[in-house]
Amino acid sequence: MFGPITAENDRTDAPYRWRWAAMVVLVLGFMLDLLNVTVVNVGLPAIQADLGGTSAQVGWVATAYLLAFAATMMTSARLGDLWGRKRVFLTGLGGFAVAGALSALAQSPGELIAARAAQGAAAAIVAPQVLASLFVLFRGPERATVLGVFGVVAGFAQAGGLVLGGVLVTADVAGLGWRAAFWVTVPGAVVLLVLGLWLIPENRAEGAHRPRWLAAAGLTAGLVAIVFPLLEGRSYHWAAWTWLLFVAGIALVVLVAAAEHRRADRRGGALLPWELLREGNSGVALIVQLVAFAAFSGFQLIFVLWLQDGRHYTALRAGLVTVAFSVGALAVAPLVGRLTVRFGRRTVIAGTLLGAIGALAVLAVSRTAATETDIWPLVPGLFVIGVGINLVQPPLTTLFLSTVPPHYAGSASGLWTTAQQFGGALGVASLSTLFFADTTNGYETGLTTTTFTIAAALATAAALCLALPSRKPAGA
Repeated sequence: MFGPITAENDRTDAPYRWRWAAMVVLVLGFMLDLLNVTVVNVGLPAIQADLGGTSAQVGWVATAYLLAFAATMMTSARLGDLWGRKRVFLTGLGGFAVAGALSALAQSPGELIAARAAQGAAAAIVAPQVLASLFVLFRGPERATVLGVFGVVAGFAQAGGLVLGGVLVTADVAGLGWRAAFWVTVPGAVVLLVLGLWLIPENRAEGAHRPRWLAAAGLTAGLVAIVFPLLEGRSYHWAAWTWLLFVAGIALVVLVAAAEHRRADRRGGALLPWELLREGNSGVALIVQLVAFAAFSGFQLIFVLWLQDGRHYTALRAGLVTVAFSVGALAVAPLVGRLTVRFGRRTVIAGTLLGAIGALAVLAVSRTAATETDIWPLVPGLFVIGVGINLVQPPLTTLFLSTVPPHYAGSASGLWTTAQQFGGALGVASLSTLFFADTTNGYETGLTTTTFTIAAALATAAALCLALPSRKPAGA
């Protein structure tokens, strides 16, 4: 009934008959990644209570996933172009299911961190194949419709993950506790794997660049070297070697970019295109992305930890409260495109400042209003942060891509996603360390310190936006 399209069929002009069914499988596959991030964040306090572990290990459970995603994504995109996006997508789904099961079966923090890193890498194998395949399957007005559906599903997945994680952990389904939050994605991945075999057509890119394995290994080592001191530095009393490791990580990332640029025959498809990195507007946009995404990701994590560890919320109640993030983002979503066209960089500036204001608003009511029976004063600030997130991410992506020369379009897209995920890893690592460092004086102190840090980071991002082009983005 559902025969997969072949490479020969892909060269015809006729649209693939089962493209809408294939779209559902692809979008749901991507949704598993978004769901997995938020569903696990709500369960972190329960994980620590059951497995034990240090505060740094709690941070690693969240960071390992994002870091592995960032380090793997660009190479995975090339594998799809080269070997076939369907094949790589299904391989990633299989790995995602196995890693999810290993996470659920973990008996120590170390085992869980390793499984989470594997699952992040598997998610990075899945993600780039989704948009690339949708781009091939759909054309014209259909493509715009699909991308709109993609955005809506992404928003609901993030909100749904918060609630689902809270329900699973609080209800203690089948006595599994926090482990249910990992098991829940396993059957979904298996079902999508089977459906994908039937419905998704194979497609690949002609003249695709081969993966740069040495560059990928260097990039991975550099990113880990940067994040490790941020999470573990306090455990080692900020010894000199932790700072040296941090500097070495930055140097290694720069070395990868320089080495690929040194040989003209390797500049095409470079993991870190040097000319793009040193170009003023593109470089500034990447820095804003790193800072803003670090701030937003870090706040979402430490807020959940504060609710449960500091205010003793159940996982379900914490998940329900934090849905306000996603509601704010969804509320402004229909307006983002028009605001970007009309106001350009000012949209991003507004988003970063709203994020800072929202975080400070949450802090202002945290001491008096955040009780089990009076959670509503927290909601306006969280809603404003959600609005800020959606006024930053899509417009900033548009502004960044508008500064990129056409021959760097593929590398730029991968670099942008990598920067986003690595920014999330940086934010989770640094802000969770800062949060737990100050909880010795009470969780309120930890929340206060991290919130002011986040507000300062977002204000800095707003100032950096002034260096972006003020004109409307090309083609917006």
